[in-house]
Amino acid sequence: MLNVCLLAPGGVMPFHDRFLTSMILSCNGSMVLVDCGEGTQILLKKLKWGLKNIDIICFTHYHADHIAGLPGLLSTIGNSGREEELILIGPKGLKKVVEGLLVITPELGYDIKLIETCDKLEEYTHKDFVINSIPVKHSVDCMMYSVEVMRRRKFDKDKANSQNVPMKYWNRLQKEEIVEVNGIIYTPDMVLSDRRKGIKVCYCTDTRPLPEIVDFIKGSDLFICEGMYGDDAYAKKVEDTKHMLFSEAANLSKEGEVEELWLTHFSPALQNPYEFLDVAKNIFKNSIIGQELMVKELKFKD
Repeated sequence: MLNVCLLAPGGVMPFHDRFLTSMILSCNGSMVLVDCGEGTQILLKKLKWGLKNIDIICFTHYHADHIAGLPGLLSTIGNSGREEELILIGPKGLKKVVEGLLVITPELGYDIKLIETCDKLEEYTHKDFVINSIPVKHSVDCMMYSVEVMRRRKFDKDKANSQNVPMKYWNRLQKEEIVEVNGIIYTPDMVLSDRRKGIKVCYCTDTRPLPEIVDFIKGSDLFICEGMYGDDAYAKKVEDTKHMLFSEAANLSKEGEVEELWLTHFSPALQNPYEFLDVAKNIFKNSIIGQELMVKELKFKD
């Protein structure tokens, strides 16, 4: 089971009634946050999932509306008593940006590990989470992310017996360990079923639509994607500023065969996103306007 929350749907700058876009996921007591603009920790406090168990923070890019809230959040996490290492993941330049921001939070009480994605991040695993990213097209280096919770494979007793795997090694192999005894190698594949579909959430803001995105989001249970403007009359503007329209996000969702689309990262000029919801729904039926603290519980499918 995976819980996902869109903390807010705003882009560019926060307002009293619309904070900046970020997402948090929770699974088995561990959490992953994606982006951290101004006010993010206020929303996290409202959400009441806690802060201490945020193990990873991913950044799409380093414009202020996606990272300016980091120093305050790190300080608050420190005050919560966290001692375990916290992991920060982002595109090229992460070290320089974080070092600058940490000037005002010099004593945190826990270590920070930095992972720069460069071209892409392939299968970074932490507890139940598997995180991947690809570069997208914005005015600065920018990444989009997928976060998956993989489903444990079933133990297959008949398969184990047919391959003469000693029973005393079954437990270790079931835990995906490789066992070598007297030159004989026993692998998890010898006792486990084929991999089963897990839960996949993708998060994409500040980019033009790209063919690579379609492949990356393929079959996602949830796709959270920016729709800077709802009106296609803004096509030239989003092309110049490297953003997306509702219609473009919906087309990606349709081609990627995702289960559900949440539109987010609305321009301050887009005062009523619901006015343009049908623009997206006419292309991809299961399109939803993002709202503050929108939560969904995702479960494994049989």
